[in-house]
Amino acid sequence: MTKQWELLTPEENGPHLLVEAEQDKVYSHRGGNVTLPCKFYRDPTAFGSGTHKIRIKWTKLTSDYLKEVDVFVSMGYHKKGYGSYQGRVFLKGDSENDASLVITDLTLEDYGRYKCEVIEGLEDDAIVVTLDLQGVVFPYFPRLGRYNLNFHEAQQACLEQDAVVASFDQLYDAWRGGLDWCNAGWLSDGSVQYPITKPREPCGGQNTVPGVRNYGFWDKAKSRYDVFCFTSNFNGRFYYLIHHTKLTYDEAVQACIDDGAQIAKVGQIFAAWKLLGYDRCDAGWLEDGSVRYPISRPRKRCSPTEAAVRFVGFPDKKYKLYGVYCFRAYN
Repeated sequence: MTKQWELLTPEENGPHLLVEAEQDKVYSHRGGNVTLPCKFYRDPTAFGSGTHKIRIKWTKLTSDYLKEVDVFVSMGYHKKGYGSYQGRVFLKGDSENDASLVITDLTLEDYGRYKCEVIEGLEDDAIVVTLDLQGVVFPYFPRLGRYNLNFHEAQQACLEQDAVVASFDQLYDAWRGGLDWCNAGWLSDGSVQYPITKPREPCGGQNTVPGVRNYGFWDKAKSRYDVFCFTSNFNGRFYYLIHHTKLTYDEAVQACIDDGAQIAKVGQIFAAWKLLGYDRCDAGWLEDGSVRYPISRPRKRCSPTEAAVRFVGFPDKKYKLYGVYCFRAYN
């Protein structure tokens, strides 16, 4: 509920600047545009009100809460975007007191908490708005097997599969949506956790309550676990390539190239399955050398008990033959 100064009881030594947001969380998806709401109100009766230039500063909060990443600063005619936000951010400016920030062409890395700070002379106030992205969380481990990734390798592994390391909130939402996985994985804050919806002996005990199990924080360089990745909508076409024969891995890569595409990544098969309802009961190669197939309609001989991206394994690339999933990006 927006407060106006006339609704407040004036205090001689009280605040003369108020910053508010109509909502504290907004939702979008990769590739979309979003407005982070922020408005400020000045006490018109305050001494010196209006004599100072208004400075509006947007920053992104990090997981350790001590560091902030500069996003956008506006002061008079001076306006500047920073880092990966350059060219993608501007103030909405619907009114004189509107400090709302528009972010265009959203990336996976844009997810998180943003602070809108307004400064006038010695007065300042701030609010925090969360940007949430539609998407899917998936557990990941490489061909080497389970518990082989330190934190930095985990970050790279997710990037290579068109994803980023998931946050705790993203994993928690996935758990509430039914994700159950009995192997611990890195999260973006450096913690190691895993989601259990069906308690059982090998996964923390049969008599425990469902929840996200927390291993705590571990050495990012030396400790090795799996990772939970997050991805969102893509701008392209994901498809199973109809081919007259089954293929080795190298043949699969070439077949996608010959079709004007690239062999698909793990994040793309999960996004197609979760966000588009993609369903195909044919095992196919993916870019990391794994073989998987997406089932959104469980049926006999095709993941009969649950909708899932089924994992066949990391077969021998030279001798095992499968189909292939391709991805063609739109320009």
